[in-house]
Amino acid sequence: MTTTLPPPPFDPELGAALSALADMMPPSLNADLLETMRSGSIMAMPTAEELARDGAFRVEEREVPGLGDDPGITLLICTPTAPTGTLGCIYHTHGGGMVLGDRRIGVVEMLDWAAQFNLVVVSVEYRLAPETPHPGPIDDCYAGLLWTAAHADELGFDPARMIVAGGSAGGGLAAALALRARDQGGPALLGQMLIYPMLDDRNDTPSSHQMAGLGVWDHGANEFGWTALLGDSRGGPDVSPYAAPARATDLSGLPPAFIDVGSAETFRDEDVTYATRIWHAGGRAELHVWPGGFHGFDGLAPTAQLSQDARDARVRWLNRLFNG
Repeated sequence: MTTTLPPPPFDPELGAALSALADMMPPSLNADLLETMRSGSIMAMPTAEELARDGAFRVEEREVPGLGDDPGITLLICTPTAPTGTLGCIYHTHGGGMVLGDRRIGVVEMLDWAAQFNLVVVSVEYRLAPETPHPGPIDDCYAGLLWTAAHADELGFDPARMIVAGGSAGGGLAAALALRARDQGGPALLGQMLIYPMLDDRNDTPSSHQMAGLGVWDHGANEFGWTALLGDSRGGPDVSPYAAPARATDLSGLPPAFIDVGSAETFRDEDVTYATRIWHAGGRAELHVWPGGFHGFDGLAPTAQLSQDARDARVRWLNRLFNG
C-alpha cells in the first residue's frame, strides 16, 4: 500500500491569495458546483470591447465546419490592426477541466503575446463534456486548427509561424493537437505552449494524491473532469492519446514544447513526466516547476511575484521561438 506523503507548501504570497479565494474556488468539483460555475456567477469573460484594446485588435467570430458530420464550430479571431512585422498565429484551446469555459477564457494573456510578437489569436469554441464526450472536444479543436492553417493567407499570417497554446485542459488539448497534427499530416507547428496541462486520465501520481482536498482542481475534481470526458473508460487500457496525451507511446517528432506547472498542484508529476519523455525521445522541451504554485496560480493571483515570474518565462520562450 502506497503512503501519501504531505504536500509541498504553498508559496506564502499565493497561499494568502488562495485563502481569500477559497469560497469562490473550492478544491473539488461535482455536478451541482459545475452548474453554478457554468452559470457565469464565478467566471467572468472579457467583452469584445475589452479584447479590442482600444482598437489595437480587430475582433470577429467565424463559424467554420466541424469534422465530418460534426456541427460547425465558432472561432474567436483577434487580429492586430497595426502589425510591425510578419504575423504569426496562436491557436488557443481554453481551459476548464473539459467541462467548463468558452473561447474567451485565457485570451487576455494570448493578446499580451500577440501585441509583443505580431500574432493573430484564434481561440476555438469546442463542445464540453459530459454532454459531448471524447472525441468531440478534440475533433472540434482539430477542425478549427485545420481551418485556421488553410486560411492563413486570408487571416494574414505566415503558416510557418503558428503555435498551439492552452492552459489546464486547454494545455492537454494543445498537446493532443500537436500529436494529432504529427500523426495525421496536419499543420506543421512552430511550437506548443502547455500551461499546467491536464494530460493523464489515470489520476494516480503522487502529486494527484498529495493535493486531495487542497488548492485548486484536486484529485476529486480531476476524476470528475476525466470521467465526464471518458466515462467508464477513464483509467482503462484503451484511452486515446488524443484524449489524454500522457497515453502516447511515441513523443518523437513533436514541435518544441514549453511546459510549466506548480509544485503544489495535481498535475505536477504528469507534466514533469511528459517533458522528460519528450527529452527521452530526442525532442525539445522547456520545463518550469514553480515552487509553491497551486493550479492556475498566475491567473487567480496575477500580482504575486511567482505569477509574474511564470508569465515572464513564457514570454522569454516565445521570444526565442519567434525571434531566435
